[in-house]
Amino acid sequence: MEIKFENVVEIVEKKSRFLGYYIKCQTAFEVENALSFLRKEHKKATHICYAYSLKTPFLEKAVDDGEPGGTAGRPILSVIQKKGVTDACVFVVRYFGGIKLGAGGLVRAYTKVTSEVLR
Repeated sequence: MEIKFENVVEIVEKKSRFLGYYIKCQTAFEVENALSFLRKEHKKATHICYAYSLKTPFLEKAVDDGEPGGTAGRPILSVIQKKGVTDACVFVVRYFGGIKLGAGGLVRAYTKVTSEVLR
């Protein structure tokens, strides 16, 4: 199965690289396939956080993948909801740059990447 990303962006915050990937999807299975693909592509990434919103059946999920609780997946999902996007998933791949961003910095970074990739 081929993975077709609608958009990809990169943002650097205090030496950490954040790569945002937006994919249209209709099932959790498609999300899992895309996640598997990204894990193979970014083997050295520190985190691959994501969130998705599916219309039918209605299903939303947010995953922090090791980031402090509520600092990654939830902000990604919040942007998806505010933009009114459905049948969509946003993945954010993070390469840690050696400088801790703190909870507020992480929320801002994940929110910024998601806003940019859904633009």
